[in-house]
Amino acid sequence: MSSPDTAPATDTRPAGNGFAAIEAMPAEELALRHARVRAELARALPDAAGLMAFSRPALYWLSGHLGNGAFWLPMDGAPVLLCRRGIDRARLESPLANILPFRSYSDLPGLLTDAGSPLPDSSAVAAETSGLPWSLGTLLTKKLPTLRFVPGDAPLARARSVKTAWELDKMRLCGERHHRALHDILPGRMRPGMTERELSIAAWGVFFELGHSGHMRMNGPGDEIFLGHVSAGENANYPSVFNGPVGLMGDHPSLPFMGYAGTRWNPGEPLVMDIGFCLEGYATDKTQVYWSGPRASIPARVAAAHAFCVSVQAWLAENMKPGAIPSQLYEAVMQRAEKEGWTEGFMALGTNKVSFLGHGIGLAIDEHPVIAKGFDDPLEEGVVMALEPKLGIPGVGMVGVENTFEVTPTGARCITGAQYEMVCID
Repeated sequence: MSSPDTAPATDTRPAGNGFAAIEAMPAEELALRHARVRAELARALPDAAGLMAFSRPALYWLSGHLGNGAFWLPMDGAPVLLCRRGIDRARLESPLANILPFRSYSDLPGLLTDAGSPLPDSSAVAAETSGLPWSLGTLLTKKLPTLRFVPGDAPLARARSVKTAWELDKMRLCGERHHRALHDILPGRMRPGMTERELSIAAWGVFFELGHSGHMRMNGPGDEIFLGHVSAGENANYPSVFNGPVGLMGDHPSLPFMGYAGTRWNPGEPLVMDIGFCLEGYATDKTQVYWSGPRASIPARVAAAHAFCVSVQAWLAENMKPGAIPSQLYEAVMQRAEKEGWTEGFMALGTNKVSFLGHGIGLAIDEHPVIAKGFDDPLEEGVVMALEPKLGIPGVGMVGVENTFEVTPTGARCITGAQYEMVCID
């Protein structure tokens, strides 16, 4: 059954033997993206003749098709999508004129020359090195020994960090549903005494009703995610390998995601739900903290810790304007945390502590840029970031917030709701 927020099911197959795409990316949209990649390449790698990408999210972003193969974007000439399989689907979904089948990397020079977008004879080729495992990267260089590959991941990441109007429309809708799920609907389906796994299932139910795609992606090599982190009480300080402040026991050591069936959310405890929402490929990130009991039962120190995190989020949002330097924002907040006595536990306790305050987000949860040391490129209008100031409290758990923000000329605008308090469940 479709929810009020999802379109009724329609059969997109036309009469006869043909098929129609669920959505075809506009050619104008791809032109904007390609122009931005070329500008970033010209700035960072002026001797590169173009970019070759391999990961499926990158192929989707560059072509409109979640392909299995490679993508060649020359600095001059038409882009080419090369498919190992699924070429009929690619031609339904992508507006590109050059969509070609290939079997081996050794076929690429001839295919690209025939397409009018040849590989260079002497200049470098920027490669999405994180888009291939070592074995395939070695094979690529073996099959194309005359090419000089240079890492092109940074220019591609910077290009993807600034969202187009088409992308922002999707992310704003995603954020609206995300807030409605965690803040408005889910509290009516949860109660103290439920296990973390039961709470995870309740969250999934609401998410799917509102159109969650059921899948989210990470950029980090080998990183995985499933729903997110659901941690009751001290479990939010449980040792974690995930590069985020919220600890969790998870379902099992082999899959440390969602929540643990053996832990119940007890009265007088915080519950952290750090779970993303995905709609038509694009994700928003949000953490909602719940308290099991009336608001008056929240200890003063816990309430003050949460209020500090909310104020940090507000300060960051106010100052995240075009031209702001992420590393400077990070340093200012860390100095404030030390001055106000919140250093211990800020951004997690012990070895769980992370050295960032927020991260870019879009087709993947962990995109460029990051509010952290070393990120010195100025922010641009249209960058979308998840801000997540959180604070771990020994013997209690974790409090704080996470929301997704869009950088605008007047500061960052939250697209995942405007209520940041702990939601109390009696």
